[in-house]
Amino acid sequence: MKAIRRLMLESSGLITVALRRTYIETGSGNFRTDLAGLKSYRLDDTWLTSPWSHIEPAMAYQLGLPILILREKDVLEEGLLQKGVVGMYMPEFDLDGSTENYFDSPEWNDLIFKWEAQVRAVVDRKGLPPQLY
Repeated sequence: MKAIRRLMLESSGLITVALRRTYIETGSGNFRTDLAGLKSYRLDDTWLTSPWSHIEPAMAYQLGLPILILREKDVLEEGLLQKGVVGMYMPEFDLDGSTENYFDSPEWNDLIFKWEAQVRAVVDRKGLPPQLY
């Protein structure tokens, strides 16, 4: 974690790619929590991603870095992978789909330019003296 924090402090933005990693053929969430008023839910045919796809964006958020999250199709949308949690969120991508269609979409272009502008602002501010408030 120390090495990742050091890299984050030297960075001006973060891109996280949440690829499919762990497949759950049959499963449930919130198992045996009905006593607390929570209901179980099915996780059948679900993909999870690496825990680093949650840890690293959380660390970047705490440092105030611009974050861009790319989530592969069918990866469970939870935690930091939920739309709107850390601000900008790209549409999910499909590795079997057309990369041209994805990268030529207006949504991609709008969001990547917005993220780039935020990164440029971080670069510009890093040279300024600290502010009192």
